[in-house]
Amino acid sequence: MADRTEPIVDAHHHLWDLRANRYPWLANGADHDRGWGDWSPLCRNYEVGDFLADAANQNLAGSVHVQANVDPSDPVAETAWLERVAARPGSRGLPSAIVGYANLSAPDVERCLDGHARHPRVRGIRQVLNRHPDPRLNRADRDHLNDERWRANLGLLARRGWSFDAQVYWQQMPALANVARRFPDLAIVLDHAGMPAERTHDGLAGWEAGIRLLATCPNVVVKLCGYGMTDLHWTTDSIRPFVLKPIEWFGPERAMFGSNFPVDRLMADYDRLWDAYRTLVADFSPAERAMLLAGTARRVYRIG
Repeated sequence: MADRTEPIVDAHHHLWDLRANRYPWLANGADHDRGWGDWSPLCRNYEVGDFLADAANQNLAGSVHVQANVDPSDPVAETAWLERVAARPGSRGLPSAIVGYANLSAPDVERCLDGHARHPRVRGIRQVLNRHPDPRLNRADRDHLNDERWRANLGLLARRGWSFDAQVYWQQMPALANVARRFPDLAIVLDHAGMPAERTHDGLAGWEAGIRLLATCPNVVVKLCGYGMTDLHWTTDSIRPFVLKPIEWFGPERAMFGSNFPVDRLMADYDRLWDAYRTLVADFSPAERAMLLAGTARRVYRIG
């Protein structure tokens, strides 16, 4: 068993309460295929007590909640609910930080950002950007990365001192690199290790080239998580290159681990996931492990 004594900050997880908020993607009983097998277990509440029970053995010291595709007509409601969750007895103050949702292409986006800003745990915004030549893999309604209003509105996040979580495929990484260079003061977090979903020769080569390009942008950091979404039957060895190569290219000071729970709970329990992470970085120096397991997340999301 991996050494579980070093503390972790889970840099990417979700919570939901189907009574408190509306989640359109969960409302239809998981009636379409996302490539995750049977994902009907997601269509029920996953609250902070469930998360703490899953993480009980891993010396959890903090967490970052990333927007869970709540009703886009009122994304601030999710943030307000999370603040109440963190204040509850027994929550241990989790989540420590919140990454909310806003549509940066919307003409009234500043009103949404102002709403999020009223909540002290907010540290940034995520808007899922995935667009792919295969329309079945699209997760965004259009190509926001090449929309000038969207790009300009990223500057609103930088002025607030917030970060942006970017979920893209490798084909979009050059456009994301251009955005990162345009806003050098904006911390951009590449979610899910760049989503290495295409395991063909060309797909892996494209993923590597895209991530190496993003690693040349000093304001981009990589979040190592979500491996179950692209490999339902992953093992420590099968995810090894998708963990260690990004760490090599970005360095431990610009890489962090997350669970992507409860989505990745469909593929493995919390201990198996974090034990794999701990095993893969066991030969790193103590200082490097501390950054990967907790320090980078604390810095990027300003967790005390």
